[in-house]
Amino acid sequence: QVQLVESGERMVQVGGSLRLSCAASGRAFPTYDMGWFRQDLGKEREFVAGINRNGNNTDYAESVKGRCTISRDNAKNTVYLSINSLKPEDTAVYYCAGTLSGLSPLSTNWITWSVWGQGTQVTVSS
Repeated sequence: QVQLVESGERMVQVGGSLRLSCAASGRAFPTYDMGWFRQDLGKEREFVAGINRNGNNTDYAESVKGRCTISRDNAKNTVYLSINSLKPEDTAVYYCAGTLSGLSPLSTNWITWSVWGQGTQVTVSS
């Protein structure tokens, strides 16, 4: 099982961009489908983006589609999330997650993802 650690910008301005990284330990990273979720205070954890183990299939939530890119580098055991044209509603704790479920399309239900990072707070302000 991998362990995940997120890093990246914490305070960003409206209209700006962010790039989060998620570094995985262990040799099993290339076998995991990876995803990003986010959760704001008082809200359900929601799917943001996902990428399959080979990196050739991605999926995005409607709320970020067109301004978000998920990518991975299996040689570096890292998955990335970039979001531009940031809005105040992008404020949330962002979590990196992994799953061995092999579902296609990727599951957007956080319950089906088995490995989680500790989360990193992103605040978008004007």
